[in-house]
Amino acid sequence: QVQLVESGGGLVQTGGSLRLSCAASARTFSSYVTGWFRRAPGKEREFVAAIGWNGRRTFYADSVKGRFTISKDIADNTAYLQMTSLEPVDTATYYCAADRASPLLGPQANNSAAYDSWGQGTQVTVSS
Repeated sequence: QVQLVESGGGLVQTGGSLRLSCAASARTFSSYVTGWFRRAPGKEREFVAAIGWNGRRTFYADSVKGRFTISKDIADNTAYLQMTSLEPVDTATYYCAADRASPLLGPQANNSAAYDSWGQGTQVTVSS
């Protein structure tokens, strides 16, 4: 497995922005799909966004499309999730994940079972 460490969470007001980071331990970070998921209190974990091995292809959940942007800095082995126009419904613990079996972004990208490495999560709270 590759170790993933998220950071950047916090408390923000409705309409605000946050930028989450996911630092990977392995230099092979650029070789596979990276995803962001979230889990709100009392709810199932849900897909947020994913990015392919070289950062050129992205995929978003409908609920965040147009508000969130996923990116990847291959040189720094870091993935990012820029979140704007945040709403209270975005309140959740956000997790970074790596699908080391897949360099290409495919139909499995929104399936948490496809990812074999996970970070510990970072809390995002949006106040109304």
